Amino acid sequence: MGRRALTILPLLWVAMLSGGAAAVMQSLPYDYSSSAECLPEPLEPQYGGGILRNANFSAGLQGWSAFGHGAVEEGASASGNSYGVARNRTRPYQSVSQKVYLQNDTHYTLSGQSTELLRLPVSNGSADIRAVVKTDGDFVHAGVVEARSGCWSILKGGLTAPASGAAELYFESNTTADIWVDSASLQPFSREEWAAHHSAAIKSARKKAVRLRARGSAGEPVPGAHVRIEHVRSGFPLGSAMGAEILRSPAYQRWFASRFTVATFENEMKWSSTERLRGREDYSVPDAMLRFARSHGIAVRGHNVFWDQPGQQPAWVRSLPYRQLLQATARRIRSVMSRYAGQVVAWDVVNENLHFRFFEDRFGRDASAELYRKAHQMDGQALVSMNEFNTLEWPGDPKAGPSKYLGKLFQIKEFPGNTNDARMAIGLQGHFSVPSIPYIRAALDTLSRANAPIWLTEIDVAPGPNQAYHLEQILREVYAHPAVHGIILWTARHRQGCYVMCLTDNNFQNLPTGDVVDRLIAEWKTHSHAGVADADGYYEAELFHGDYKVTVSHPAANSTVVQSLSVDRETDPDTEFTIHV
Repeated sequence: MGRRALTILPLLWVAMLSGGAAAVMQSLPYDYSSSAECLPEPLEPQYGGGILRNANFSAGLQGWSAFGHGAVEEGASASGNSYGVARNRTRPYQSVSQKVYLQNDTHYTLSGQSTELLRLPVSNGSADIRAVVKTDGDFVHAGVVEARSGCWSILKGGLTAPASGAAELYFESNTTADIWVDSASLQPFSREEWAAHHSAAIKSARKKAVRLRARGSAGEPVPGAHVRIEHVRSGFPLGSAMGAEILRSPAYQRWFASRFTVATFENEMKWSSTERLRGREDYSVPDAMLRFARSHGIAVRGHNVFWDQPGQQPAWVRSLPYRQLLQATARRIRSVMSRYAGQVVAWDVVNENLHFRFFEDRFGRDASAELYRKAHQMDGQALVSMNEFNTLEWPGDPKAGPSKYLGKLFQIKEFPGNTNDARMAIGLQGHFSVPSIPYIRAALDTLSRANAPIWLTEIDVAPGPNQAYHLEQILREVYAHPAVHGIILWTARHRQGCYVMCLTDNNFQNLPTGDVVDRLIAEWKTHSHAGVADADGYYEAELFHGDYKVTVSHPAANSTVVQSLSVDRETDPDTEFTIHV
């Protein structure tokens, strides 16, 4: 991948209430830039280092110290760049560190070129390096990167301060390799600033300014034409998992179809469901679910062709010898993908292939890549996606951090025959307990460097008194991120409940989580626009992406025209939509 230019939001302004009067403060823009490259030299610290002193080590080790009774030295490259080095490490936590003071209820971005982004080359091979913030009584994981020897890797992460007080930023690794640190940054953002970033990103990534022009039968402008714009369907894919029970419940069907534009079948398309017994395939249930979805204009993600977890294979598959397993996998991919090719928008080809390796252990390192090659051949239209957990949920999981995810993605894309990069997608499950909102944004920043559509595929939140609050935080964060192309909630409803999180009770009355979803659906749509065209026949409106019904009435002639309008990411803001009345 080549170098990417920094992507920084324009200057933001945040309205604050002070003593009943509205005060306006300047808000620091958020820097979405990151990198998946191995860099020869570190970049400049994002935000000038934020609250960190001597972020680029230009003043030697001033402000920095050794954590965990280790040895810290100043290093310098041949070009004269200075950095900190933790040497002779015998414990995972021995590293370079800096003491800071955190403010309660404040989001912090960590980087070494943008709040919590650090260049961490290691002395040989590669190593997983985690950023940790030690607070009073806790150790908060803020990010992880697979750092490679001989170049600088960027770790971007974040955390929300649990309380005001002294803290210490340090790095840990389970190897004893030297850790080099440079261009560090820890930038605070208030909740109001963070929300302002959302507003600015939504305006840029989810809306378009549209210019309509009313013209008469001879092409002349029609000043004073009455214009009404009604939002018919959202252009952003927001959906939920569904189970087979939806086929037996008209109430479930009405509830689902009135809200969602995309669905994933919870289990019904999986190998263990369609071929429980060897050679006896049964697609009757997913066939019926697909008919229901299509009858309501609901797109479907194909979940999944294979699952890399050994325990999730059909029982008869697990003990097959090599050649029979090879034949069985070939039949499976041919069977399910030929049946539904052209009818689904994406395929989770090999589920959870960062945490598990059933097929890699049986067929070799490139097993997933080979299956993706076959998937590309079987369905030439749908996205083919990885689908993994803990990439967003937990900064401390070294198996699924953003850099590990991208490493696997690039391995698949670079495999011979996988040349259609445009159809490769990133699937992130999103099974959360207490989310780290700054880390979610930072991880998405890094993943966006792949230039692949990002989907949140299985969002849920563990039960608890703050479940609905956390769900709203997560949905607002991922919807606002420019790289996210769709969201699926993992909320298939069963009589006995849901996998982790339900949106309704058994009577399809909303729970607090369902209220959150309905409120956001309403917020993320354009409410009816009505007005009058100007002297040149123009009418302008800012619209969320989606499908619209536009009604234009001539002020003099007794004529009204109704026309459809679609607005999406690709809509040219300079396009003039002409309506003849």
